[in-house]
Amino acid sequence: MIPCLFDPADFPPTRSALVEPNGLLAAGGALTPEWLLSAYRRGIFPWYGAGEPILWWSPHPRLILVPGEIKIRRSLLKVLRRQQFEVRVDTDFAAVISACAAPREPGGSTWITPEMQAAYCRMFELGYAHSVECWRDGRLVGGLYGIALGRAFFGESMFSRERDASKVALAHLARLLAARNVAVIDCQMTTPHLLSMGAREIPRAEFCAGLDTWTQSATPQHWPHDLALSVDWHAPVAANDHAPE
Repeated sequence: MIPCLFDPADFPPTRSALVEPNGLLAAGGALTPEWLLSAYRRGIFPWYGAGEPILWWSPHPRLILVPGEIKIRRSLLKVLRRQQFEVRVDTDFAAVISACAAPREPGGSTWITPEMQAAYCRMFELGYAHSVECWRDGRLVGGLYGIALGRAFFGESMFSRERDASKVALAHLARLLAARNVAVIDCQMTTPHLLSMGAREIPRAEFCAGLDTWTQSATPQHWPHDLALSVDWHAPVAANDHAPE
């Protein structure tokens, strides 16, 4: 059994999360900024389907990507240097989360419900949520979104309508966060794709302990739309970046 929540201060310790399904911690509550900020600071995030109560999760182990440890394959580096996409920041957050919500296959479902989209758009308005976007010929063709709290960025979802678009968005995010001394990108769940780009698993307890420090100065701010222009992919790349094919 998992507890039903009525107050954002009542999240149980993450160590009490279920082993199966991995990380299920509690149900109930709301998707207001107060609830979401309380959850993320504890290493907890909402994930549920249409028609279900709000479910809160904190899986073990936790997949993270240290911004300076991202691995960029030679083929992707060529795409970045050719500037095949126009990369923007925070210019159309609603369109990004809507694209992420689209089912991956015909007839499929999505966990990014209209209620979830509205909640994160509100977080964007407040300066906590951000999007990195790839555009081509005036069309949004890829991107990602997440929550920024102090020195932690909590990645939520990404999408790609053209080859490499989501990878380009993630590469820019990592470089931008490294320049801002952000300690970690929370990737939540382990996937081969993220592992190939340098993400690694750490114990949940280690992740949550880090959040106590990383999220202390979580002042919301709106990112400049042209922030991605500060990334120079023609400059020499770090050893961790330049991964072989």
